[in-house]
Amino acid sequence: MFGKVKKWLGIEGVKLELLLPEKVRESDGIVKGKILFYSMHSQTVTSIKVNIVERYTRGRRSEKKSDEYQMGEIKLKRDIPIPADETVEIEFSLPFEMIKSDMDELGDENILLGGLAKAAKMIQGASSEFRVEAEATVRGTALNPFDKETIEIV
Repeated sequence: MFGKVKKWLGIEGVKLELLLPEKVRESDGIVKGKILFYSMHSQTVTSIKVNIVERYTRGRRSEKKSDEYQMGEIKLKRDIPIPADETVEIEFSLPFEMIKSDMDELGDENILLGGLAKAAKMIQGASSEFRVEAEATVRGTALNPFDKETIEIV
């Protein structure tokens, strides 16, 4: 009985780990990585969702605000058997598109305005952080394994 509850909750079940490069070039527009699966018991992954998110923060101290923007997403729908005590590796390519503010686009158009745009962002305290998130659906469990890793886009 206790074993069925642990399996349903995902305890001792499939574990998911993202392997990503530290830096990705914006001009490439794609993140290539791997997902590692490991389980103490044989189980089956039925789908995987991978997405990349930008967390844009601006303002200072009590006036600090942040928003999150999804820049790309892929869904892999196929049965992947995960044998007990073995690691299964899945490669993926996640295309993304940078979301640029009006200030960024103005800076890209004119080199002189580019410096002004950077200065304005610094004064506003604007910064972006990027992360890749992965979540897998496992047959017969209620809680899905997931992982997230930050990356740098240059």
